[in-house]
Amino acid sequence: MLQVDHASVFFVARDGRAVHALDRVSFNIPERGIVVALGASGCGKSTLLNAIAGFLPLSEGAITLDGRPVSGPGSDRGVVFQKDSLLPWKSVVDNVGLGLQFAGLGRRERRERAFELLRLVGLTEFANASPYELSGGMRQRVGIARALATDPDILLMDEPFGALDSLTREQMQELLVSVWAKTDKRIFFITHSIAEALFLGTEVLVMSPRPGRVVARFDLDFVRHFAAGSDAKSIVSSPEFADLREEIRTILHNAENFRSAA
Repeated sequence: MLQVDHASVFFVARDGRAVHALDRVSFNIPERGIVVALGASGCGKSTLLNAIAGFLPLSEGAITLDGRPVSGPGSDRGVVFQKDSLLPWKSVVDNVGLGLQFAGLGRRERRERAFELLRLVGLTEFANASPYELSGGMRQRVGIARALATDPDILLMDEPFGALDSLTREQMQELLVSVWAKTDKRIFFITHSIAEALFLGTEVLVMSPRPGRVVARFDLDFVRHFAAGSDAKSIVSSPEFADLREEIRTILHNAENFRSAA
């Protein structure tokens, strides 16, 4: 289990201002859980993800993964960024195998593992292509495959579909659910889209404006229904989905009046 316990982050901005970015955030991500942090820009979602990734130290509180303190980056956490960050001079298959190269695996082993993951995300025919030959959605598929290459305990996803058109975004959400169902990975996903959060999350954390606090929590089953074979259109058009979307929209519009639900 990944545990975030009363995590707070303070820092000094370049202009000298003291910034209270995150305030006493607590939650767990159990096995096969997808926890989605939802909130407006500036609510501390990325700060929280960067702290879990080990890129940013906490000012207060603790983060542990299966009982081990998170004190820096590690191969037990795979990160998918908002921008794909692929190396343009490397082929798709070599981009996927990059982490394995750093881990010391030989070229043959790297390529075998990379091809296995490209099959998972439906891109084997583009294995030898360059990143510039791919669409935005395809590049994000490569990013997911690359994050999975070292077999991390958890995937951390920093608004990876935010720049995609609406149709591609829906396709990528469905692909992510397929990957989750096949790999049993834990996922921490951040977004500002209410519909995306509802569709993907086994738990949704609604966050307030800075300092980021958890002001509401929702345990959900939509993603499990889709993984079990339900139609995506019927899920997102259901009265329950619509009611929750409106409830969360109201919470977000009034988030500054809420206190942490932790």
